[in-house]
Amino acid sequence: MNVDGTVKAIKEMEIRGAGRIARAASAALSEFVSSKEWKNIDEMRKDVLKAKDKLISSRPTAVSLLNAVQYTMKGFDASVNVKDAANLIIKNSAEFVSASDEAVSKIGVIGSRRIKDNATVMTHCNSSAALECIKEAHRNGKKIKVYATESRPWRQGILTVNELAKEGIDVTLIVDSAVRSVMRKVDIVLVGADTITSNGSVINKIGTSQLALAANESNVPFVVCSETYKISPQTLFGDTVTIEERDINEIVRKGEVHESVKVFNPVFDSTPPGYIDAIVTELGIISPGSVYEIMMRQFGDVTFS
Repeated sequence: MNVDGTVKAIKEMEIRGAGRIARAASAALSEFVSSKEWKNIDEMRKDVLKAKDKLISSRPTAVSLLNAVQYTMKGFDASVNVKDAANLIIKNSAEFVSASDEAVSKIGVIGSRRIKDNATVMTHCNSSAALECIKEAHRNGKKIKVYATESRPWRQGILTVNELAKEGIDVTLIVDSAVRSVMRKVDIVLVGADTITSNGSVINKIGTSQLALAANESNVPFVVCSETYKISPQTLFGDTVTIEERDINEIVRKGEVHESVKVFNPVFDSTPPGYIDAIVTELGIISPGSVYEIMMRQFGDVTFS
C-alpha cells in the first residue's frame, strides 16, 4: 500500500493495533522509494520527509509508528545518492518488519508461561502480542477460558473473540462496563500497549486503566504484552504522550443528542506503573521500573526529531 493509502487506512481504523500500524508505515516508506524516481538526492529527501510526516501524523499517540518510521529512515540523512538512499530504506524496512513479527512470537512464548492450566484470562481490545500469549498457552495444551471486552466504540473485541474462537479457545465477549463484575472470575489480565513511557506507564486503548483498577482491587495480576519499540524515548525528556480524540460520530449519530451536549471520545488512556505487575517483551519479562534501562539499551544514542 502506498503512503497516502496507508495514512487513510490508519486514520479510518482499517489498520488497527500498534504493531500492525508500525509495520504498515515502514512498508509504505519502502514502497514509496521503490516506486518513484528522483533527479537528485535533495529532491528525494524533500519527498521522503514529507511522506514521513504524513505517516507520523496519522496516529500521534502510537510511538510504535514513530519508532518504526525512524528505524526505517536510519542513515537516510547521510545518504549521498538516490539509489543508495532507496536501498537503505528498503533494507531497514525489511529488517523492522521481520523483527516486529519475530518479537510477537517471542512475547507469545514468554507470556504463555504466565498463564496456568485451567486459568481464566481477561483481555482488552485486539493486541497481537497479548493474543499470541493466549494462543501459545492453548497450543501447549493448557485449558483456558477468556473474557474479551467489546472495546467500544470500534468494537475491536469482535476481532479478538473471532480470532480466539478459530483457535478453539473458550472465549466470552463482555460489554466494557461488565469488567468489574467479571473480574472475580479471572486469574490474569493480559493487555497490549500503544506506548510505554520512561517511568513505566502504559498508554493503551481507552478502558485499559479501568481493567487495571479492577484487577488491583481483586488481586488479579495485570500484565502488559509489548514489543520494546513501543517504548517512548521522548518521554524521558519531558514530552507527554498526546491522547488522540476521534470524531464524535463514533459515539452518537447526527441529531441524536441536543446540540448543547458535549461528547468526549478519547482513543487511549494511561495506566500508572503501580497497577502493572509485569511487562512481557521480546527480551523477557520486566517490571515497569526497568523500562528506563531497556530504553537506554535500545535507543541510548539515537536522536529523535
